[in-house]
Amino acid sequence: MSKFYEFSAADIAGNDVSMSDYKDKVVLVVNTASKCGLTPQFEGLQKLYEDYKDQGLEILGFPCNQFASQDPGSNEEIASFCVKNYGVDFKMFDKIEVNGNDAHPVFKYLKDELGGTLGKKIKWNFTKFLIGKDGQPIKRFAPTTKPKDIEKHISKALA
Repeated sequence: MSKFYEFSAADIAGNDVSMSDYKDKVVLVVNTASKCGLTPQFEGLQKLYEDYKDQGLEILGFPCNQFASQDPGSNEEIASFCVKNYGVDFKMFDKIEVNGNDAHPVFKYLKDELGGTLGKKIKWNFTKFLIGKDGQPIKRFAPTTKPKDIEKHISKALA
């Protein structure tokens, strides 16, 4: 069994969610922010979700306030913002940290498996990790990588 499936996280409403719920799915894990220059990526992420959810894609958004305090709101405010402004209906989680000693275990694992330009650190909001149906991390995408540019990788993973 993939190590990814051993983790859990609180969703934005405070419910515990096991990553094993996503077995046999292709998963895109993203650290998000509501007040970032990259925030409009929510629109592209939502489009990917709508286009591929019936084929087995899940998108997991993890709000993070570690980069220039660009997600200072409460979970309730973040959820409302995402729905109101971008129609987000993919799974959003509790606000977390992605770097440092308090980094969420999901992100510690993903950074260990797929290092980036800063090694085992997240550079900025909207870093994305694609995970295959078997729970194995496939590819890491930079914050500036647009969701539409990930589509070919998602299609391949879903095949």
